[in-house]
Amino acid sequence: IYSLDFSWDPFGVLLRRRATGTVLLNTTVAPLIFTDQFLQIATSLPSRFLYGLGEHRGTLLHSLDWSTLTLWARDVSPTESFNLYGAHPFYLLMEEGGDAHGVFLLNSNAMEVALQPAPGLTWRTIGGVLDFYIFLGPDPNMVIQQYQQVIGFPAMPPLWALGFHLCRWGYGSSNETWQTVRAMRNYQIPQDAQWNDIDYMDGYRDFTFDPQKFASLPSLVEDLHKHGQRYVMILDPGISSTSPHGSYWPFDEGLRRGLFLNTTQGQPLIGQVWPGLTAFADFSNPDTHQWWLENLQRFHAHVPFDGLWIDMNEPSNFMDGSEHGCPPGELDSPPYTPAVLGDSLSAKTVCASAKQKASVHYNLHNLYGLMEARATARSGGSAPSSSPAPPSPARAGIQGTGWATIGASGRTCITPSQVGLLSFSLFGIPLVGADICGFSGSTSEELCTRWMQLGAFYPFARNHNTQNEKAQDPTVFSPAARTAMKNVLLTRYSLLPFLYTLFHRAHLQGDTVARPLFFEFPRDVATLGLDRQFLWGRSLLVTPVLEPGVDSVTGYVPRGVWYDFYTGSSVNSSGEMLKMLAPLEHLNLHVREGAILPTQKPGTTSEATRGNPLHLIVALSSSGTAWGDLFWDDGESLDTFKRGSYSYLVF
Repeated sequence: IYSLDFSWDPFGVLLRRRATGTVLLNTTVAPLIFTDQFLQIATSLPSRFLYGLGEHRGTLLHSLDWSTLTLWARDVSPTESFNLYGAHPFYLLMEEGGDAHGVFLLNSNAMEVALQPAPGLTWRTIGGVLDFYIFLGPDPNMVIQQYQQVIGFPAMPPLWALGFHLCRWGYGSSNETWQTVRAMRNYQIPQDAQWNDIDYMDGYRDFTFDPQKFASLPSLVEDLHKHGQRYVMILDPGISSTSPHGSYWPFDEGLRRGLFLNTTQGQPLIGQVWPGLTAFADFSNPDTHQWWLENLQRFHAHVPFDGLWIDMNEPSNFMDGSEHGCPPGELDSPPYTPAVLGDSLSAKTVCASAKQKASVHYNLHNLYGLMEARATARSGGSAPSSSPAPPSPARAGIQGTGWATIGASGRTCITPSQVGLLSFSLFGIPLVGADICGFSGSTSEELCTRWMQLGAFYPFARNHNTQNEKAQDPTVFSPAARTAMKNVLLTRYSLLPFLYTLFHRAHLQGDTVARPLFFEFPRDVATLGLDRQFLWGRSLLVTPVLEPGVDSVTGYVPRGVWYDFYTGSSVNSSGEMLKMLAPLEHLNLHVREGAILPTQKPGTTSEATRGNPLHLIVALSSSGTAWGDLFWDDGESLDTFKRGSYSYLVF
């Protein structure tokens, strides 16, 4: 389906799609530069419709007007034009006529991608090799499936991971956390999991809990389990290095086994994170995985957690490099430094020259989050049989791992959260969502209500908040707002069979769960720039309100018949922008003709919902046909599909 031609002068390759003659790559447009620490290759592009190349804050459709996208994992509150937490060197391009292709550069070094209005694109990396994968689709869904055939398909989450999660930094105590859980139950608002941020720890040290303020944590977890709920806590890769010898096993044992990042002198590299001075676990060393597992088992014996939230794994460092800075040399001061925030590879992370088991950090930095996620996932497989493998959202990531975090509260953040959601779908990461109602800054009742409506349709739905700001869980708002939040969560829970089936398809073959409209309507050019609406699967259109003080929303309705999710009333669209009523208590949802959605009477946990009657929503097409499917297993065991322990029904 393609032809590949080599040219000697000018030097390069030309890749064409045979069916249309479209030139997908032409690297003769600029010289190839290939040295040990500077590699550059450029290509023309067949159109301006380019997506991907994460992680950045902006619009889903990139501007090609001389913008540069830098890929180097960095702990910074999401800001436009900076390199953020993860590195995803993959783009999807929509060609004229609706075909799609993708390009993936398998390279973990610091890099930048320069976008030019020609249209064209230049890859620039400071290590590794140029190892490109081209995915020819021709449909955008197929491109993402083909990409995941290379990087791996996502794990199947347990059903409870798709329920509603609640968290904040600054509950201050386990009793305060428990009080929030009880208030949620009191108002019968759905909640599957309660989380804690770093304030549960003793002195911010991993694998500890505060013996005074969080003394009742084991009892809280026991109570959650009695009510069919789960517990998740945060863990960081920086291990406190200042406790007296013999008093903190994780550091003593890691030091004894030689499991930390080392300086060029062979001593543990010491930086600073929440507990103060810290060493950093070397997850490229298989022995570290065993030590990590042993730490988790020791903690699990006291606090039987169900999932882990692995954070700060860019890795984040409050110093630049280490307590002694970084040594001179070509790793910490390379001949060329991409446009990274802070103008240095070691800005707010460890030295690029740090030694790890597999290589130097210069080559492994963008892989650090992935390696920690692998160590954590393997530990999950060794967890006691009563606790299924915990999902472990990782903040930093490279192809195949990561999660979207959106920092501040405010209208400036609710819209980018949706773009992050859709971008991560392109990267093969379906279990994604931002901090509902915003992390930093105080939210308002209206903003939080609208964000809870949007967040109820994030594949991963968690409300999270920082310390010293007013609480923003649903129970603290007025009865009207609280009811609106409760109702939209009940809608989500009623759709869990549909959502769980979408995740099965993602796990099995790399389908996206939340997807941009152009994935389903690639020949409709009006959809190519849309990122304020999205679809669940092929058939559920979500049109959230992203503006303050309005009671209507204008959204695009692609060609065909669409049914109002709540009333069943139909609209026959020619492919047009439609104004929809959107009072504060209402989220617009539409079902596409020809779809069958499996639903269930919602309970206040996924476990309670599982026992309730199932229903089908049948949206007949104009020719009187409809299709849908349902994947059903026990909701928590590993590898049920592989073992045949499931039912799969087609309607």
